[in-house]
Amino acid sequence: MPLTMLSEGGKAILRSIEGGRQLRSRLAALGLLPGAELEVIQNSGQGPFVIAVKGSRIVIGRGMASRIAVE
Repeated sequence: MPLTMLSEGGKAILRSIEGGRQLRSRLAALGLLPGAELEVIQNSGQGPFVIAVKGSRIVIGRGMASRIAVE
């Protein structure tokens, strides 16, 4: 399922990123790699999407978040 389906406080494991090499490398630089555990900090249904990964908070757009498949 896409990351955008998780509600605030939800945790999941990143499985894949649906996108080009540039998107995958940008997210990898932020620590978003397959197998990483993510926690949704903010998902208000609009605006930025805030997640926690490896002790850091990351703000990404909804378009990027919808391309991240989690389990």
